[in-house]
Amino acid sequence: MPNVMIRHNEGKMTLYVAKRDQEDEIASIEFNTDDSWGGTIELTDGTKYYIDPLDAPPKLPITLRAKRG
Repeated sequence: MPNVMIRHNEGKMTLYVAKRDQEDEIASIEFNTDDSWGGTIELTDGTKYYIDPLDAPPKLPITLRAKRG
């Protein structure tokens, strides 16, 4: 499970994986409401990561553990 950093970059939300030196724009987040944030995150290149849902949207930037797929 790699650590990923989620941040706003030029007005878009991006996910950065240091282990792969990969950064891409987030296309969708499974849970993106005031009550729940996270779940399956899909990048614009089709890659998917899973982050355990949080109780509220986090203050960005944030570093979290993610599962691939």
